[in-house]
Amino acid sequence: MSRVVVALYQFVSLPDYRALRTSLLSCLLNNEVRGTLLLAEEGINGTVAGSRKGIDALKGWLAEDGRFTALNYKESTVDDNPFYRTKVKLKREIVTMGVPDVSPVKRAGQYVEPEAWNALISDPDVLVIDTRNTYEVEVGTFKRAQNPGTDNFRQFPGWVDQTLCQNKKQRVAMFCTGGIRCEKASSLMLEQGYETIYHLKGGILKYLETVPVTESLWQGECFVFDNRVTVDHTLQPGIYDQCHGCRRPITEADKRSPLYVKGITCPHCYDSKTERSLARSAERQKQIDLAQRRGEPMPLGDRHRRRS
Repeated sequence: MSRVVVALYQFVSLPDYRALRTSLLSCLLNNEVRGTLLLAEEGINGTVAGSRKGIDALKGWLAEDGRFTALNYKESTVDDNPFYRTKVKLKREIVTMGVPDVSPVKRAGQYVEPEAWNALISDPDVLVIDTRNTYEVEVGTFKRAQNPGTDNFRQFPGWVDQTLCQNKKQRVAMFCTGGIRCEKASSLMLEQGYETIYHLKGGILKYLETVPVTESLWQGECFVFDNRVTVDHTLQPGIYDQCHGCRRPITEADKRSPLYVKGITCPHCYDSKTERSLARSAERQKQIDLAQRRGEPMPLGDRHRRRS
């Protein structure tokens, strides 16, 4: 039976977010929906998967709350559930930037629908910024997009300060996987005095869902935060696997490298791990291999769906 994968988020004031956790988790478990949702005072974010009935039950629960009226949903289907566990986590931020005064609840840039995105980013006077991390950008991005070269979203404000010109009238178009990071980035830049900030509504995933391949300005695949690792323009699992030592996407060429040790290291992380980290990864892989031989559920949320 196929499963529906839904990425969702909304910036909305949730002063009682801690109290929501138990009932939201019960909704997920009762409807056999797996994945992770994050709750914070600034809203909700996450990706989950389940049957059509289960996902609709989750949507119904959120609708009944009355505050989640502007939820961004992006859906795709897969043959097997790409998640092994169900979690609801409490966080300070639903996407971590680490700048206290930035709040999309109060102020954010202008949404651009996927159908209008090509025209906007084709304008040479518009600065196009990919707000994702470097390892995501390397898998795929839009034509003309600038890569901030960040390892995590906390570094994005520093990149803006150090790299962007001080022309606050410069029109800026930003995008990310599902729309959440670029929405928060738009709030940051507006607070810093930039006048015209656009961000892709629904992110790359909504663009791939909406814009035909023949009209697309997207190049490559899109990294996703589940066991599929990447998806292609039809939102089907892509060609990348994942290093479970560093969580980065890897190619078949990477896996043929002498620096690749399954579940432990790859060419991207072999020289950056401590002995303790290597030992922990080796023990985890040992337990995964044992579970696989016994036909038991995979421990630790690992991924052995394909290309093991």
